[in-house]
Amino acid sequence: MKTLLLNSEDVHHNARMPELIRAIEDAFAAYERGDAQMPPKSYIDLPQYNGDFRSMPAYLEAKDWDAAGIKWVNVHTDNPGDHDLPTVMGTMIYSDPETAFPLAIMDGTELTMQRTGAAAAVATDHLAVEDATSMGIVGAGVQSYTQLRAISQIRPIEEVVVSDLDEDRVARFLDTFEDEFDIRAGSIEEAASCDVLSTVTPVESPIVPRDAVGDHTHINAMGADAEGKHELADDVLLDAKLVIDDYDQTTHSGEINVPYNAGVLDDDDIYGQIGEIVVGKREGRTADDGITVFDSTGLAIQDVAAAHVVYEHADENDNGYPFDLLGLDG
Repeated sequence: MKTLLLNSEDVHHNARMPELIRAIEDAFAAYERGDAQMPPKSYIDLPQYNGDFRSMPAYLEAKDWDAAGIKWVNVHTDNPGDHDLPTVMGTMIYSDPETAFPLAIMDGTELTMQRTGAAAAVATDHLAVEDATSMGIVGAGVQSYTQLRAISQIRPIEEVVVSDLDEDRVARFLDTFEDEFDIRAGSIEEAASCDVLSTVTPVESPIVPRDAVGDHTHINAMGADAEGKHELADDVLLDAKLVIDDYDQTTHSGEINVPYNAGVLDDDDIYGQIGEIVVGKREGRTADDGITVFDSTGLAIQDVAAAHVVYEHADENDNGYPFDLLGLDG
């Protein structure tokens, strides 16, 4: 039996977005039902290298499948300048839950981008207005591409406004999608007035003001993944139907972490977790809702669900490189 090695291109090719969205929704549901195990994300801090490692293990049981795995990911901020390497790199080990055999080792960086877009799509499907046709994106880095690709799968997005201080990043983004959407560069305020807004920046001081947000805008706050990060003005969060992916992670390192730990927000300001909405315990968007916000920190169950989709397609299509990791065929 062989372990399948999948590089970033293999992961990208086999991460079929419609199936990925369904798998991520299944993962949120399994977590809410208690059919998932997801120990807290653990950190190894390496201040001498201006970086850290994070381990994210999980197991989940969906209706027709189950899956297990662990993602090993880093954040080393000096990498691009000092070593010509990405700041963030990830490796995913995807295992057979029944035997523990390592079915695949795959690039976790591309996997993270794909599942993050899919998670935003799930939240958008439940929280955005049904006829949303405009989308704003603040931050034109690598995560922005899958935000648009995923969300346009579940809403008829026609108009796109992208905002970023880096003109080259904006130009690359526009070039990528100019044949698919009515797309243009704009200010943060213009992006925030759209039907759907995704923020994908690493800022620590809010950049989206309350008065710029549309009356019925749904916001996917995707950028905050560490203590101190904060993209949305506190008044946006206070005025919104606020949905989170996981209580412990969001209060520690999500979009709400700064105002929550400062006492500006409390538990009463959190409407619920996305899994509660997926399984029907809480309502998604209603006719009375104005602004909605999804605070996403990224969960290990999402990585496992995404790895399941990627592996199944790669195995069917003979993609990747099979190798005898355990020496069982010798």
